[in-house]
Parts: sequence; structure tokens; C-alpha cells
Amino acid sequence: MGSTFKVTMNEYLPLRDVVFNTLRQAILKGELEPGERLMEIQLAERLGVSRTPIREAIRKLELEGLVLMIPRKGAEVAEISEKSLREVLEVRRSLEELAIELACQRITPEELTALEEAENRFARAVEDGEVMAIAESDENYHELIYQATANDRLVQILNNLREQMYRYRLEYIKDEDRRQILVVEHEHILRAVRRRDIADAKSAVREHIDNQQLTITRNLTTAKKISKMV
Repeated sequence: MGSTFKVTMNEYLPLRDVVFNTLRQAILKGELEPGERLMEIQLAERLGVSRTPIREAIRKLELEGLVLMIPRKGAEVAEISEKSLREVLEVRRSLEELAIELACQRITPEELTALEEAENRFARAVEDGEVMAIAESDENYHELIYQATANDRLVQILNNLREQMYRYRLEYIKDEDRRQILVVEHEHILRAVRRRDIADAKSAVREHIDNQQLTITRNLTTAKKISKMV
């Protein structure tokens, strides 16, 4: 483990949550790489904590699909597979089509203004080029659409899925050639919501998610070819 992540204490969070957030961010940022073993003793020493919060964090990361438990081997960072990508995005596509339909019907003027501001923040983040800031502003944009559905159950389900989507969102955003296209796609969704055009909004959401799947699948295939050549 040659990466440089470290735990950042937060007096308002239990230690197990601080450790979980630290390891999760390290995986999402690539500081803990796919296939890397997660050794409880080493991680505990490195973060200056006991093994108990490490063990609890690894269990939660397994539930999110970020960690795999390998028999007789232990925990390791999960690879990004085409199968897991397809499964997550199939669910996301259906849920976001429902969310955008409800948002078109129910969004308030105040929520629409907030969505427009979120799109502006996203475009500025893309211009600045900082990956984590782009990911956070992208997540915020979609979160506002979820809230505009006024359906708490749907928001809850989407938030549960959001953790699994985050890794793929980050992989997509790492592709610099796609970032301006993302801005265009967000603007398309926003225009459709502003007009309350459900058909166009659902089409824009489908295109947005389909492009994510195509891009990440292509990048995964390219990475596999490179690793075989090395």
C-alpha cells in the first residue's frame, strides 16, 4: 500500500463512520486500487485505530460492492466489472426515468431555480477540471431532480443506489474528452424539465446514462487490452 490517504477525524461522527468514509474515498479516488488486499492490521496501524472499526468499515464497503471477501484470502478492493456496471445502470436508468417524469410534473419554481444554479456550478467545475469537485456537483444536480419528485420513497431508493453509482460516476468523469458532453446533456435535461416535456426529459436521461455505460465499457476494454500487453 503505497498510497497516501489518512484518516480525518470528525467530532460529530462515530469513529467507525470516519474510518468507513476514509476507506471509501480512498477506493473511489483510486488510492486503494482494484485488486488491492485490505489487511486489517496494516490499515489499523496506518489510520491509528483499532481493528474493530476497520472490520466494520470493510463489512459496509462489501455491502456497497466496493470490497470483495475472497475465501481463505480476505478482503480486497473490487474490480470495476462490466457486469456490475450494467446491473447498476439498468436500475439507475429505470429509476431516473421515473424521477424525471415526476420532477417535470411537480418541480416548484424555487426548485427549478436551484437546478439551474446547480447546472451552472457543474459547468464551472468542468472548466476548473478538478475530478472530485465535478463528481460532487454532478451528484448535487441529480439530487435536486430527485428532491423535485416529492416522493420520499423514491428519493430513499435512489440515495441507496447513489453510493454504488458514485464509483462509475467518477470513472466517467475521469475521461476528460466526455466532460463537455456531460454539460450539454445536463442542459438538455434542464431545458426539458423547464418546459415540463416528459418525453424529451426521459429521452435526455436515457441518453445521459447510455453514454456513461458506453464510455466506461470502452475504457474498461481498453484497460484490459493494455494490461495484457504489459
